[in-house]
Amino acid sequence: MAGACSLGPLLVLLLAGVSVSLPVTVVRLNKAMLDYVSDIGKVPLQRALQVTVSDFLDRSDAVLQSTRVQILGVHLPHLHLKFIAGFGIRLSAAANFTIKVFRVPEPMELVLPVALLADVHVARDSIGTLVLSISTCSSLFSPASTLDGSNSTSQELLDLVQEHIRADLSNMLCLQVSGLVQDLNVHLGTLIGLSPVGPESQIRYSVTSTPTITSNYMSMDVRAILFLLGKPILLPLHGAHPFVLPRPLGAEGAMATVGLSQHLFDCALLMLQKAGSLNLEITGQLNSKNNPLNTSMLGQLIPEVARQFPEPMPVVLKVQLGATPVVTLHTNYSTLQLRPSVEVLAASPSSALQFLFSLDVMVNLNLQLFVSKAKLRGTTSMLGGLQLSVATSNVGSIDMDQVYTLISTVFQKPLLDHLNALLGMGIALPSVLNLHYVHSEVSICEGYVVISSGLAYQR
Repeated sequence: MAGACSLGPLLVLLLAGVSVSLPVTVVRLNKAMLDYVSDIGKVPLQRALQVTVSDFLDRSDAVLQSTRVQILGVHLPHLHLKFIAGFGIRLSAAANFTIKVFRVPEPMELVLPVALLADVHVARDSIGTLVLSISTCSSLFSPASTLDGSNSTSQELLDLVQEHIRADLSNMLCLQVSGLVQDLNVHLGTLIGLSPVGPESQIRYSVTSTPTITSNYMSMDVRAILFLLGKPILLPLHGAHPFVLPRPLGAEGAMATVGLSQHLFDCALLMLQKAGSLNLEITGQLNSKNNPLNTSMLGQLIPEVARQFPEPMPVVLKVQLGATPVVTLHTNYSTLQLRPSVEVLAASPSSALQFLFSLDVMVNLNLQLFVSKAKLRGTTSMLGGLQLSVATSNVGSIDMDQVYTLISTVFQKPLLDHLNALLGMGIALPSVLNLHYVHSEVSICEGYVVISSGLAYQR
């Protein structure tokens, strides 16, 4: 993967809470993310600035007249966001207001340029989500010009109209910007909800401390808590220090960089093991070339099976993971080790399952990770062969050298299919409603995983 353990910057639309352990995730948002927000934020800001202006009291004639004033449109040729170190984000925008004054007998259309400047403070609230607030806001008005270039409007009247519009807009525009920020806070709050992992399991994220903000990026320590049947999955942390990422060096074009610790993977696998999601049954079929697991085939290898079952009967493998799977993260690759126990049972003529023997199995798998939308997903493949040993037997002595080929042949594909379907469901990454990760690159490093990604907001 490009930038194999190097990190880029990050994202302001993520994260959520519980106080249990040290952070297991780090999220950084960089300038590319701010550029994206600037781009998609133009339309909402233009709509928000389309405010209602009060009537203008025209004193130019002998009779005082109330004249309607309407903003026909707002165009933002410029919207820029940048980080303010140790504080938050600065918003600067240039807006051109097209305004119609309904004078009689001749209406007047104006273009009024306005520069907006606002500083947005970024903090963390008590429930572990980001909170944005306007610290300072100002609007600077440039002289208006008539849209048609007509000279029929006196400069005095034009100045009076401008003064009236400025008085109306000067506070109103900052109130609208503040309203947009409050709407964004509601959106950021969607991070703290539980995201499903499986039928009975969820994950929840929360920001654990005030974000670190430099002129180049914003970094957040994020706690990830996995729940099974409403109870948190807790493991002792590896070492006494929180998970940290090195300084952002590579992937400079990434909008977001998310670092996931070994601890998060350990908790996820423990949750799957406790939920029984990794267990499966493999049933043989009579007269099947794809799964020739039956008493007739076993009887050719184990004489006692042939004696107990003179007629061919299907054989069932019950695979259970009593031990938690182990994921190991090395530079550029990751592995998954399973140690399932396998009960080998045969269907008797009465349809009851009869225990034959049990096996201790060790499986080493190559684990590949990828991101789709807002989830980290995985796929596995065999890394070497199975290691099989007899645990208990109800059919006498078993020569594993003879049984190995049959068991491994019928065991591997169903196991991989089951695991890949499970890992393909994925686990939610820190995100908010309607925000997806795009063009993501996953890099495996020693003891952690780094995701460098773009972002896409879709309603």
